[in-house]
Amino acid sequence: MTNKLSRESIRDGHVYRMLREQQHITNIRPLTDAERGAAMDRFLAHAPEGPVWVFGYGSLIWNPAFHHAGRETARIWGLHRAFCLKTPLGRGSVETPGLVLALDNGGSCNGVAYRLPDDAVREELKLVWDREMALDSYRAVWVRAHTPEGPVNAVTFAINRASERYAGDLSEAEQVRLLATASGYLGSCREYLDNTVAHLRECGVGDAYLFRLQKLVETYAADG
Repeated sequence: MTNKLSRESIRDGHVYRMLREQQHITNIRPLTDAERGAAMDRFLAHAPEGPVWVFGYGSLIWNPAFHHAGRETARIWGLHRAFCLKTPLGRGSVETPGLVLALDNGGSCNGVAYRLPDDAVREELKLVWDREMALDSYRAVWVRAHTPEGPVNAVTFAINRASERYAGDLSEAEQVRLLATASGYLGSCREYLDNTVAHLRECGVGDAYLFRLQKLVETYAADG
């Protein structure tokens, strides 16, 4: 399947055209270029000294779509990975919203940290920012990511609990149903889950929550 969320599609504005085209159906307004740019400026004004890293915990692990100068497995504390964001776009529809990953409060999370090139921090971060901060679903945060080579300062994207699409109270059964049935123009939720699990395993990273969900989704789909 052609990757519909690529470096090229983000840079040429394809993501935003899709959001705008669906706005009359979803009633979700994408942020403008000026709004995103101003938000990134404010965020970078408080950047720690030293190299900038990006911490990925979901699709950024298997489809980063930005250039990086280094890559390490990493762990952060104070946030955990969860299917807590409903989406009527991308991997869902208004009738059957999809679920995607975000970082929610508490616990810890294993993932992958990418070092941005020193001479292209802003250019490469803009790609990530345009991808993750198109709507009000996430909030960008600085975290201390612990890698085998030592701790680094990284940008990551936690859930915005004030968003109407926050779904932190869904039962496991409802998570399984949506993951097994929802799909959109970027593909299915099941594909998203399977890709994340496969690449976590490839990196030697464990996540009992995701591994259990994958098995439950497989059973749900097999039972029809």
